Order: sequence, then C-alpha cells, then structure tokens
Amino acid sequence: MRRPQREIEESASRITRRGLLLGGATGAFMAVLAGRMRYMQVEEADKFRLLAEDNRIRYDLIPPNRGLIFDRVGTPIATNEQTYRVVLMPEDVEDLDHTFALLQRLIPLTAEDITDVRKEIRRAAPGAPVTVADRLSWEDIAEVAVNGPTLPGVHPEVGLSRVYPRQGDFAHVVGYVGPVSDYYLSKIENPDPLLLTPRFQVGRVGVEEKQEAVLRGRAGNKQVEVNARGRVMRELERADGDAGRDVQLTVDAKLQRFVQARLAPESASAVVMDVDTGDLLAIASAPSFDPNKFVRGISQADYNALTADDHRPLANKSVQGLYPPGSTFKMVSALAALEAGVVTAGETFYCPGHKEVGGRRFHCWKRGGHGWVDLHTSLKRSCDVYYYELAERAGIERISAMARRLGLGEKFDIPMSAVAQGLTPTKSWKAQRHKQDWVVGDSLNASIGQGFVLTSPLQLAVMTARLATGQGIAPRLVKSIDGVEQPVINGGPLGLGPTTMTQIRKAMYAVTNHQGGTAYSSRIIAEGMRMAGKTGTSQVRSVVVRNEDVPWEERDHALFVAYAPFDRPKYAVSVVIEHGGGGSRAAAPVARDIMLQALYGELPPLEAYPKKQHWEIEQRQKNLPLGLGEGGPGISDRA
Repeated sequence: MRRPQREIEESASRITRRGLLLGGATGAFMAVLAGRMRYMQVEEADKFRLLAEDNRIRYDLIPPNRGLIFDRVGTPIATNEQTYRVVLMPEDVEDLDHTFALLQRLIPLTAEDITDVRKEIRRAAPGAPVTVADRLSWEDIAEVAVNGPTLPGVHPEVGLSRVYPRQGDFAHVVGYVGPVSDYYLSKIENPDPLLLTPRFQVGRVGVEEKQEAVLRGRAGNKQVEVNARGRVMRELERADGDAGRDVQLTVDAKLQRFVQARLAPESASAVVMDVDTGDLLAIASAPSFDPNKFVRGISQADYNALTADDHRPLANKSVQGLYPPGSTFKMVSALAALEAGVVTAGETFYCPGHKEVGGRRFHCWKRGGHGWVDLHTSLKRSCDVYYYELAERAGIERISAMARRLGLGEKFDIPMSAVAQGLTPTKSWKAQRHKQDWVVGDSLNASIGQGFVLTSPLQLAVMTARLATGQGIAPRLVKSIDGVEQPVINGGPLGLGPTTMTQIRKAMYAVTNHQGGTAYSSRIIAEGMRMAGKTGTSQVRSVVVRNEDVPWEERDHALFVAYAPFDRPKYAVSVVIEHGGGGSRAAAPVARDIMLQALYGELPPLEAYPKKQHWEIEQRQKNLPLGLGEGGPGISDRA
C-alpha cells in the first residue's frame, strides 16, 4: 500500500532534523578535540616533551629540620649545620663498579665506604636515594657537580647534620643521633616512610631518643622530573613538611660545664636540683665523651677505647648508676624511727664501737666508739651503732616506706636513658628474690645505707630536696617545648612532723658547720649561704681494710648530699665519686664547690671559704679546665 505524499514529506523532514543534530554534535565534539589537541601540542608542548619517552616523574621525601635543644637561658646544646653530601639512585646507575671508581677519583671514598653503600643499596626501598658520602667540602661537591654528565644517578645535595657544640658536657643528658637500624625498625609496627630513607638519623640515647617524636618533625615531599640518566630536570611540585619542635631543658650550660670540670678526672657523678621547682640545673657524669663522633661515625679504635676504659665514660652514672648510699641514708632511718614514735630526738644510746646481734658483731666506723649519742650527735659524727639501735626498733618495713616517701626506690619520669629505679628492700622482696627470710642483720645493714639498699645520685638529690622543703617535689628536665612551659610536679607536703624535720635539718647543719662534724672542713662561711649536708661512704667489699692498701676498683665509694642556704633552701646537691674513699675527704669538697658555683652563678670568691683554704682553692680554680674542646673536661682522655 502506497504511503500518502504528505506522510512521506513529514518523515523526510524528521530525518533531516536528526541528521543535522547528529552532525552538529559530531562537529562540536571534533572542534573540542581539535582545540584540546592544539592546547596540548602547542601550548603545553614543552611540558609533554620533557615527559615523553626518556623522562619520568619521581617523588622524593624532604626530611624536616630537626628541632633544636637549648639550656634554660637559651644556650644551644644541640644544633644543625649545613653539610654537603652525594646521593645515588641505584635504579638509575647502569654500572655500579664503574660509578664507584669514578667517584673515588673525585671525593674521599674508601673501599670500606663502598662496602657500606652496597649494603645500604640492598636495604633501601625501591626508588629511595642512598647516601654515598656526607660532610664533604665545597671543593669535593663541586667536582661531583662538574662531572655530573658522566655520573648518571649520582646527585650532589645540601643537607643538615646534627652538631653538639658543648661536646662532652651534655653527652649523657642530650645523647646523640644515629642512623636507623634494622633493629630499630623491627620495634615499629608501621614505620614512618622517612625512617626508611637510608642513613636517616634518629635519636639513639638521652633526650634525643626520648623526645624523638617532638624533635623529628614531619617530612615534606617534592615531585621532580628526571631524564633517563637520572638527572633532575626540574621540580614540578613541593609540599614542605613541618620542622621538629625546639626543646628547652632546665639545665644551666655554664653550671654543667663547671660540674664536669670539677668532677674530672674522677669516675663520678653529680646532680644539682632546684628545691622549689625540681628543675635539674646540672646532671653530670664523668668522664664523658664527644657525641659528635657518634653522629659522624665513630671509628672502631675510638669506640674500643671508650668501652675498655675502667672509668666507664659511656655509662650515665647520674641516673643509671646504683650505689649503696652509705651514711647519707641515715636521715631516712632516723625519720622512720621518729615518726613511728619508737625513739625521741633526745634519747641516747651508748656506742662502744660495735653492736652484738645474734652472735655477730656489727661495727661502727669509729672502732673506739662515740660514747653516748643522741640524734643530733649521731648525724653530726655519723655514728653507726645509733642507727643499729633504731633499726631494731623501727624495722625494715618502716625504713623502706620512709625511703620511698623521700624519693628513693622510685624511677623518675625524665627523658634520659636507662633511668634506674634503685632498691629499698623489704621482707617480701628478699623472700621472692633470694628465697630467704629477712634477718635482723639485714635491717642493721640497711639502716646505714649498706646491704641491699641501692640508690642513684638523682634519687639522692631528690631526697635532699624533700628533706630541705618537706615537699614531694619531683625532678624536671624539660622546661619548655616550642615555648610552651612544661608542668612542675609536686606531690604536696610529705606529711612529716615539723618538729622532726627541724631536728633532722639542724643535725645536717651541724655536719658541715660545727667542729666535730664529718664535713666541717668543707663548710661555707659566707653569710646567708651556709650549707647543711651529710657525708657517706659505701663499701664495695666485705673485708674491711684501708682504701690505700687496695687497688682503685676495690676502694669505697665517696658520697655527699647537701642543700643551701640553710635558712632559705634553693639548691640540693648530690655527689658520688666511685672508689673515692671517704665521703668527707673526697665528695664533700667537690659538692661545696658545686653548691657555691650554683649560688653565685660564677666562680665563687675566696671569702666564701675558710681562710686557711684560700691558697688551695685559688690554685684549684686556676687549674679548672673550663674551656670547650676535644680532650677538655668531661671528655675521656682515654678515647
């Protein structure tokens, strides 16, 4: 059946309109495509020419600047310095042997260095650069840059490296940084990609380690174009990270320098603490070492010298060292007995030079005895028998509880490595540890700071500060982070009777200011700066012989604790000199000099000392090595 002419015309009209619409859409699409092609081929020709064929994009991490460390007044302790280094992109190097051979002609590069670099290459993540040489001179880095076309995959760079301008003064406090090890990474579940960068450095000990999260910062990244030979053509994008935050410590660099110098050449430690805030103004361990050697890569010879040294320069004796406190513990025993009401301050005991208990004789340090003594005299002359009597009455549980109340046996939360807890023994502790019952003799030994009792110089300084103030102050090492003050920790009043505390303090004053006191020769005579203290001598051997008759390592440790000024305490000081002999002879003079330096803020005047000692003090002050430098005070001369 033939369709009507009108219907045919209408159908043709519809087809024509559809064709026009489809043709128009196709034309528009082609116009857009042609425009885009022109834009890419003409306007963006340079960009895509670089990205074509032999070019590619690489993403690199930008290590953040490590935060700085300052002392309490802003003196730099740990800083960063600009260094030149050569890095290598392993996948861009066709012949490693040839590349190393060329580099050896241009920069100092030993066979041992090359071996280490090969190890780093095997360990490095794909696409990660490997440092070939660091701390190069400008001349060396310029040689590499000039010869760049013949060294595909090798790039000269400018970076930052850690520096410790005070050298050995803060080696045990601040510590040092070092490369990330496999063991370090094994302890982290999801390590920061920055840690996978070969030879990236992190804190290894001390504040550098404990404040790593604060000091490290956050890495940035950059997008660069490199050609087939691994040479960077240009930087496309950059996203800077966040620099590490700065840390200000409570220590005083000037006082710390003096303490390190005064301790030399002994194997010793000292702590200076603000009794009101708990700020650690100085915390020194001698001998010390130069931490810069560890940052740069310490030689095997230098490291062996440090580990072989019998004075143990690598050990942080101020917080890690544990020693029997000797007679510096007697204030603890006295407080325990007085607070328990088992003795009064005026009650006397007779000291014939020993005490018989269970068929065993416990000796006093003075073989002839002290005669009749009360609390005041017992501390002033350090009578042992008096404290044997207290121990029998008070018992070890009360003595240990008082020790913990004063800060002994407590692991303080400060950012230093290997902070020791110490030991305040109890009956249950001995039963668990040694599978033995506690006996009376154990209590007698503990009452004079011997036997199982162990304390650190830091704990002794805390104990002294609490005795001086009656407050549960705790040590503080970090003053501020990026200018934000860190809290002072004070547990509040110790709850000890004021009359009891007054008796203890007066007796400590007598130790250094009354004739017959064990530290009378180390007194301070300057008005308003008088010192209260206590000597201590802790045995390191069971057989009692003269220190002069045995080798150095078998001699007694010398201890002294003190606070000053007596009427308005500001600072507490503890000093431990390993194998120094008697506390009154070896440790007390050192503690007095340190205390005076803290009080005056500079070398104290001779008028602060007894007149008969002026010439001796003047000569000692002249000979104090207070300058910085390799082999200076506090740096082991054996290394």
